[in-house]
Amino acid sequence: MKLSILDPSPVSSNQTAQQALQNSRALAQMGEKWGYTRYWMTEHHDLPGLACSAPEVVLSYIGAHTESIRLGTGAMLLPHYKPFKVAEIHHTLATLFPGRIDVGMGRAPGGSAEVTNALSDQFLQQVFKMPELVEELLQFLEQDTENNRLSASPLPDIKPEPWLLGTSKKSSRLAAEKGIAYAFAHFMSDNDGRELIQQYLKNFQPRKEGDRPKVLVAVSVICADTNEKANEVALSSLIWSLQKEKGEGKEEMPSIADAKQYELSDVERQKLAKMKQKMVIGNRKEVNRELIEISSKYQTDEIMVISTTYSLEDILKSYWLISEEVNHS
Repeated sequence: MKLSILDPSPVSSNQTAQQALQNSRALAQMGEKWGYTRYWMTEHHDLPGLACSAPEVVLSYIGAHTESIRLGTGAMLLPHYKPFKVAEIHHTLATLFPGRIDVGMGRAPGGSAEVTNALSDQFLQQVFKMPELVEELLQFLEQDTENNRLSASPLPDIKPEPWLLGTSKKSSRLAAEKGIAYAFAHFMSDNDGRELIQQYLKNFQPRKEGDRPKVLVAVSVICADTNEKANEVALSSLIWSLQKEKGEGKEEMPSIADAKQYELSDVERQKLAKMKQKMVIGNRKEVNRELIEISSKYQTDEIMVISTTYSLEDILKSYWLISEEVNHS
């Protein structure tokens, strides 16, 4: 089973945004050392506590401090941008870091209605045009001069690999129709991912001879030496989610100690339990067992792990334990 990293670059209450981005670099470096296949950074806008508004910029920084791990936008929110510019960005990255660049495409706004208006005009109309936007971007990435008079230079020797990210039938169907790889966000979905991936595999239409469907599943995982410790470490991000939903608390992720002091209402206890159902939390053997089940359930050999914790030490420990158990079991 291949392992990869999805990083929202969280800012904890004892950190600056600069430190959070430096932690992201450290995570990518250690992930490379531990055999992770790819490192993707999410794109969010005007969300306190996340330092990932410009993943394409951070990837150039991380690429300069790593050697082999694949780097990608997870995802570039296409309705905000012109496909030509997106192609230029990723061609530049692919020129700097040959054979290492992924283009993740998504249709979500990535923030509030206000930030959506600040980023782009007519966002909803662009969402409806998503199939056309994806096709236009693919033609630029494929350096299709027959259908495009423009070249999104610099043109790299090794083209970036396109991925479509999503949680819906629309995203699954579109990835299949366009003949590109599909990343299913298990950690943020209430849908039956098995049905979506079956639909993708069944309807996949290769763009060129030899193309095959490719699937990864992004899963929220917290791993520690014991189940008790893993649940303790997970508490910071879980309480943070509840605080953000209520518009209360600090903008950054609370410490474990502060999270333990948070008084949960009965409704919040139910929400917390529901959030934990979407996550994999436990010791290395427990986590490995659940990841194998998820891999089998979704018919994929690649799991993309998102571990959001308060301290860099706990983040790195989680990713290290996962890789050690998966790679040596």
